[in-house]
Amino acid sequence: MLKDLADGLQGDLLTDDLSRALYATDASVYRKLPIAVAYPKNVADIKLLITFANKNKLGLIPRTAGTSLAGQCVGEGIVVDVSREFTKIIAFDKKKKQVTVQPGVVRDELNQYLKPFGLFFGPNTSTSNRCMIGGMVGNNSSGTTSIQYGVTRDKVVSMHCVLSDGSEAFFGAVSRTEFEEKKSERTLEGKIYATLFEELSNEATQKNIETEFPKPSIHRRNTGYAVDELLKNDIFGNGQENFNLCKLLSGSEGTLAFTTEVTLQLDDLPPSFSAMVATHYRTLEECLMDVAPVMQHNLHTCEMMDKVILDCTKNNRAQLVNRFFVDGDPAAILMLEVRSHSEEDLQQQLEGLLGTIEKSGQSYANPVLYGDDINKAIELRKAGLGLLGNMVGDRKAVACIEDTAVALEDLKDFIGEFSQIMKGYHQDAVYYAHAGAGELHLRPILNLKKSEDVVLFRSITTDVAKLTKKYNGSFSGEHGDGIVRAEFIPLMIGEENYALLKRVKALFDPNYIFNPGKIVDAFPMDESLRYVVDRKEPEIKTLMDFSDSEGILKAAEKCNGSGDCRKSHHMNGAMCPSYQATKNEKDTTRGRANALREFLTHSEKANQFDHQELKQVFDLCLSCKACASECPSNVDIAALKAEFLYQYQETNGYPLRSKLFAHNTRLNAMGSKVSWLTNSVYDSGILGGLVKKVAGVAPERSLPKVHRFNFENHLNKFKGRPTKKKVVLYVDEFVKYLDVEVGKDAIELLCKLGYDVELFHAESGRTYLSKGFLKEAKRLVDKNMEKLKPYLDDGVVLVGLEPSAILSFRDEYQRLHHDKELLKKLAVNSLLIEEFLALEIAGGHITADSFTEEARTVKIHNHCHQKALSNQKVTFDVLNLPKNYKVSIIASGCCGMAGSFGYEKEHYGTSMQVGNLKLFPAVAKSAEDTIIAANGTSCRHQIKDGTKREAQHPVSILREALVV
Repeated sequence: MLKDLADGLQGDLLTDDLSRALYATDASVYRKLPIAVAYPKNVADIKLLITFANKNKLGLIPRTAGTSLAGQCVGEGIVVDVSREFTKIIAFDKKKKQVTVQPGVVRDELNQYLKPFGLFFGPNTSTSNRCMIGGMVGNNSSGTTSIQYGVTRDKVVSMHCVLSDGSEAFFGAVSRTEFEEKKSERTLEGKIYATLFEELSNEATQKNIETEFPKPSIHRRNTGYAVDELLKNDIFGNGQENFNLCKLLSGSEGTLAFTTEVTLQLDDLPPSFSAMVATHYRTLEECLMDVAPVMQHNLHTCEMMDKVILDCTKNNRAQLVNRFFVDGDPAAILMLEVRSHSEEDLQQQLEGLLGTIEKSGQSYANPVLYGDDINKAIELRKAGLGLLGNMVGDRKAVACIEDTAVALEDLKDFIGEFSQIMKGYHQDAVYYAHAGAGELHLRPILNLKKSEDVVLFRSITTDVAKLTKKYNGSFSGEHGDGIVRAEFIPLMIGEENYALLKRVKALFDPNYIFNPGKIVDAFPMDESLRYVVDRKEPEIKTLMDFSDSEGILKAAEKCNGSGDCRKSHHMNGAMCPSYQATKNEKDTTRGRANALREFLTHSEKANQFDHQELKQVFDLCLSCKACASECPSNVDIAALKAEFLYQYQETNGYPLRSKLFAHNTRLNAMGSKVSWLTNSVYDSGILGGLVKKVAGVAPERSLPKVHRFNFENHLNKFKGRPTKKKVVLYVDEFVKYLDVEVGKDAIELLCKLGYDVELFHAESGRTYLSKGFLKEAKRLVDKNMEKLKPYLDDGVVLVGLEPSAILSFRDEYQRLHHDKELLKKLAVNSLLIEEFLALEIAGGHITADSFTEEARTVKIHNHCHQKALSNQKVTFDVLNLPKNYKVSIIASGCCGMAGSFGYEKEHYGTSMQVGNLKLFPAVAKSAEDTIIAANGTSCRHQIKDGTKREAQHPVSILREALVV
């Protein structure tokens, strides 16, 4: 049956266990295993899927980025993922300020396209760098800007849809005459207009809707179908606007029709001058008391973060730098942004806002942010959802009551009663989000693996639903009903209105093929959970230490599905390079974490890692470690991959090529003894080609030269009489055999700057780690720790040149050695050479006087491990030391080489594809006399193979600039 469907589709239909497992979850607490996953290529494919679903009584679950919090895009039918093919901007009308897009267009990428025209799409969710227009329409998304720019429903002009009978329909504003014509059509579309008119013309129905639906002043309102919005037009005499069915389809979660195109109304870009006041409070109550008075001002943002969220940011590498404005330990912070077209008016607005804040007297600190500092604060707030995954253990902040919205005048009293409910359940809830819109994302902290907490899950949700109804609020402000809240729609709008919604569903979709179990005839909210309740926890033994997450399974379970790893190369950051190249869910951090969780949890094998599906998902992981810092939940896939490879290969054997790469240092040591011969072989088309063929290396890839050099003699040549502190220069396996010139330059630079240099020769173990040879890596780690102990006990700084080597001391070594106190010393005293030099420059120990005044332009590409485990600014700072050096950092993401990955013949194409996303074009656009700086040995190799340009290590650039 499914094979026939697959044969008929122009796109793909996947029925394998891995694909089904990847799409069994979204960002909610639910898990439903679909029978298949479809990637339709065009509208014809969607029609075929609809025909198939009707014939076989199956559900079609529409999906874009899969970041839904309420379970909207999980189901047991066919998940239809339009994020890969339906990604076109179809038309743009600057005069009308309208754009027509397919549902798979990413919100932020759309705004990048619109920015040169002075326009943007206003609704702005925390997931805006990966969420797609189709999902935003389905959820009626709003986000931080709704108090100024409204919600998605306000912006939808028209929609092209495929209806449940396979017919196409265009929905938009229709005049009274056009409405009458539509009613008379003998089509499903005509029947929809006629029946809705009959239903909504009834005065009792209108009165019931007016009485039971949320207060009209609440603009974040998604509870059920928006039949109340359909009354606000000239057809029913409740408004001047034309009737538009898009009002109903927005927020319908794909349960009424399948959308293929959306036309959006755009806004002018926000005023360019902005300031943000971050008011700090000692109690939540004090914070909430300030919301109403500050909202009397023309705010563009009024957002709140509580202590739980703020504490989570302390443990996230990427967000630590964004905490710069946090003063003390506040219970809550309000982020209040004002904007203007002039600085003078901005200051007037700011003074007025600060006057209100001071008069209130509730806050204890009110820092004012400008420019990029505002963006950093907003990024901190946006990361809030994912950061909740940082909570170690099984107790998590659960999405169930996180979408309540009430009128602003009711907010303080509502929260007061809510807090009493939470106290009754002995709960410390999480509070964050859109205070200015009367919506707070309130989350209880529960362990949904335990039956007693699943009972609380329902009880708390029920009590808060009743409380929300008491204030005539919306139980679904912007995250939708999905599974978690759909059960409560009858309570929220009354049984008669709910019966109306069921008739609307049956009108559009009589066979219930579109996203069944959502909004009407809902799935139970406390079933089909991600974890089997009261299960016996799987025992997973690992060689690496994952105790910081309470084991490797819980390390994978930290992924809550927020999908930050699905951002494209058009966005900031490096995560996730393989997804950016392939656009496949299996190649995301989320996909890998989900797959590992699924198979470790459900495996019946003696070795739970022994699954081809896991080998498949980890195959394109470049171990760049971007996820270790950019993922809000700090899901470190590189560490998980290393453990997986070890466990899998222990059962299935270690391949020859993996052995060659893992033991590469030994081979380089042997080759260096006759380096002239080794390099001649590598350069030979015939012999080098044979080496590549035997080793499984791509024929297009160049092989690195090996060298033999006595670094001690070189040190003695430059040592002289040191005038500054002692520093140990780490000569790793890459410097020793492949990057000899970099090592020589480092020795000369440090010695001429007056440092007392000592050399430490050791293999880091990076090649073993990358190939899963963990026993060998651990033996090496133990050996190195013994050698390093005297330096560490004396507090001597250890400086490294190759980021993947020196930073392993801070990272993987922490999981492979038993002496935790010694490991802490190692992490503190192991520095990239740029980190060391930056500290010395900041301390005044190195000055520009030691370097040339010649003008040069330098562009930096930093190693992924530096971006994840250190920062890029240190390289920028040290290369800026020469007075007339003009330095910039390339927004390059991952280079794509990733050690052995880029050599391997089956990975070469992906490697170069990743390089071509950002790095290669940036280097190619650089003038010939521009210096390209890259501190990673693999990065320099990739740049040379991909652009024919020679990149230099920052140390070499500084050594050349020396004048002392």
